Amino acid sequence: MTTGAPTPTAPKRSRARNLVPLGIAAWLVLEIWLLTVVAGAAGGLTVLALLVGGAVLGAVVIKRAGRRAFRSLTETLQQAQAQAQAGKSPAAPETGSTGNGFLMLGGLLLMLPGLISDAAGLVLLLPPVRSLLGRYAQRSLERRMRAATAGSLGDAFQQARIHRPDGKVVQGEVIRQDAQQPQRGYEDDGPRPPLAP
Repeated sequence: MTTGAPTPTAPKRSRARNLVPLGIAAWLVLEIWLLTVVAGAAGGLTVLALLVGGAVLGAVVIKRAGRRAFRSLTETLQQAQAQAQAGKSPAAPETGSTGNGFLMLGGLLLMLPGLISDAAGLVLLLPPVRSLLGRYAQRSLERRMRAATAGSLGDAFQQARIHRPDGKVVQGEVIRQDAQQPQRGYEDDGPRPPLAP
């Protein structure tokens, strides 16, 4: 039994999901091409020294950012514990970011082999760039949260229930037992009891 309602369509893939693999492939080709150009101009040992130096610098940056994050977490927990012992309600954590996430990302980019990733990692080590990216990320997150709360979460859950994970829509119909349909006996209840002789 069909109702004549339009068949829901599968959700479309976002443009980013289509372009990200192409962008990664182009980045890898560009990295390899740039490494061969620099190796031809300056020599293979120079390129090797640049790659090893970038990996070492990236490891140092990640270690330093990790220590800073751990120290910040420890200080926050100590302050909350001191306020709890004093009988005060713990204050809300400050929303200001210290930029450890972008610092770690810069270290990771430095550790990746390639000159373009090294240049991007070095740019992320600059404090003004990290603060600018932090403000942009915070504004973007706030905008998305406002958009999510403005829309109905019930609609999102309904869409998640209708579509399978592979994007296909499960078709079907609901059959209800009304007063018009006779009640069935033992067929639906399982095995029948033995008949008396």
